[in-house]
Amino acid sequence: MFKSVSYIVFCLLPLLSAAQTPKYQNIGRTATPQEIKAWDIDVRPDFKGLPKGQGSVKQGEVIWEAKCASCHGSFGESAEVFTPIAGGVTADDIKTGRVKSLLPGSNQPQRTTLMKLPTLSTLWDYINRAMPWNAPKSLSTDEVYAAVAYTLHLNNILPAEFILSDRNIREVQSRLPNRGGMTTVHNLWPGNELGGIAKPDVQGSNCMTDCGQQVQVVSSLPDYARNAHGNLADQSRSIGPSRGAETVLKDVKTTQNSQNTPSNTPVAQSIKAQEAPESIATVSLSSIQPVLDKNACMACHGMATRLVGPSFKDIAARYKTTDGAINLLSGKIKNGGQGAWGAIPMPAQALSATESAQIAQWLISGLPP
Repeated sequence: MFKSVSYIVFCLLPLLSAAQTPKYQNIGRTATPQEIKAWDIDVRPDFKGLPKGQGSVKQGEVIWEAKCASCHGSFGESAEVFTPIAGGVTADDIKTGRVKSLLPGSNQPQRTTLMKLPTLSTLWDYINRAMPWNAPKSLSTDEVYAAVAYTLHLNNILPAEFILSDRNIREVQSRLPNRGGMTTVHNLWPGNELGGIAKPDVQGSNCMTDCGQQVQVVSSLPDYARNAHGNLADQSRSIGPSRGAETVLKDVKTTQNSQNTPSNTPVAQSIKAQEAPESIATVSLSSIQPVLDKNACMACHGMATRLVGPSFKDIAARYKTTDGAINLLSGKIKNGGQGAWGAIPMPAQALSATESAQIAQWLISGLPP
């Protein structure tokens, strides 16, 4: 009997040793507390993880104008690149903690960040780790506090002389207009991690594979019907201008006998290739760089790396053999578009026809230095 037990123990020893052997040997090492602290930067809704610091609304205004306004507008109202940050909130919303214009029956055409935001930690955390877009994590802790303070001031949540800090941020949370608007009554909650079954709200499979790279317009709204309900581009300006159809026609006869085909309607004309100047001098990176910087092109496009949009190198490769590529790209750069490189749209750009044509020629020429 003793021999049998000894034999069993002897046989189990290699298994015990194997169980104690790390799965990956000689790979990496245990992170130091300092390294964990450097990476563990998230801020929870209860403000656990929030670093000490402070920043004033006035300091935030300076930061905003220098690093934020080009995309979001001086008052957080711009919808040129993203949806507006500020707007759509009332003093009553701040008191009740529920934005009325989000409730059923409202007639709010545009939803802003501060209309939807339920937790202030989300705003602080996102600015800290991801903003500004072209230089994430470049703001100091105090600068993040200042940027958050100014963002809240844009919607009259904080007064102009306010100084936001880790000591009073919980009090400011109690002033968020939509602090009571978070809901978990939807099909994705609770998720698999909490013992639930995550089920998408909708199902769809359009354009999952072999998606078309070019969009061809085959129909459009007739001229006589375009302005039947007023100029659509002006109908959601209570916060800021929104991307939309300019339905007011200039110098166009709008009779019922008007003949409109997809090629000659204003909609089709607006997205057709732009006519580039007859001759453009050779464009190099040194000459085009000021145009790229002026229009913040490199916030979304890297030279050889995809950021929000495709890299310049990928664009050049796709269109280098396309007939009329300069005119086609000029129109895309000027008017924007969506679908050819993914779901994220490129908004229309406020540059001249010459500038867009210069960028297009630089791309088609293979990105000469």
